[in-house]
Amino acid sequence: MEKYLENFQDLIITYAPKAIMAIIIYIVGSYIISLLLRATKKIMVKREVDVTLQKFLINLLHWALKILLIITVIAKLGVETTSFAAILASAGLAVGLALQGSLGNFAGGVLIMLFKPFKIGDLIEAQGEIGVVKEIEIFTTKLTGLSNKEIIIPNGSLSNGNIVNYSTEGTRRVDLTFGVSYDADIKQTKEILMDVITSHPKVLKDPAPTVNVSELADSSVNFAVRPWSKTEDYWSVYFDITENTKIALDNAGIEIPYPHSVEIHKEG
Repeated sequence: MEKYLENFQDLIITYAPKAIMAIIIYIVGSYIISLLLRATKKIMVKREVDVTLQKFLINLLHWALKILLIITVIAKLGVETTSFAAILASAGLAVGLALQGSLGNFAGGVLIMLFKPFKIGDLIEAQGEIGVVKEIEIFTTKLTGLSNKEIIIPNGSLSNGNIVNYSTEGTRRVDLTFGVSYDADIKQTKEILMDVITSHPKVLKDPAPTVNVSELADSSVNFAVRPWSKTEDYWSVYFDITENTKIALDNAGIEIPYPHSVEIHKEG
């Protein structure tokens, strides 16, 4: 028992200073990393580097410095870095296979930074989701959905799929369709619809809005109403025009057809 206690004491005497020094290195190193990251961010802001690129590079630098710090701490604990490198190399294939998805997401993040299909603040549609780009990280991109939910999309699938960027052009066409009765006067209906969209303060004059008969449907004459708005005003224009059109058509006595159901009762 005394022998084991002596061995334990020897281990403490031998490794305690190394462990304490490793902890100190980690704490000081983490503090220095935070200072470097803040300084790097200030430099990029001063040089007006794109916000999207700023966050991506800061994220990348953070992980690179953290890995370097961890290797330094391990070396301080007495593990030879050459042995550590050999262990990493031998495990590289297994790790690579296990992290194929993550590596693909990292590559996707790099591609997004290079080709810039979107930037922070853009409204995009991708992978079946619509939202405003909140942050582009090393492995994922975060969107804020239209209902204020956070959407996280892996960069690999994002870079390999279709991306619709609604913010690039700065304007959007609002596509609306309204159906009226066959008894309605087409010219009068077009004038009413045009008056509704041109009187809206957020509808743009250029490109000019249009109103056209789009279809002679089974129970209605359908009109394609196409006003333009700034991207950020899209939903405001969409909902306002829909409501104002119903009010205007009602005031003019123009019927908007709707499905009718007929009940047949058999006597007997």
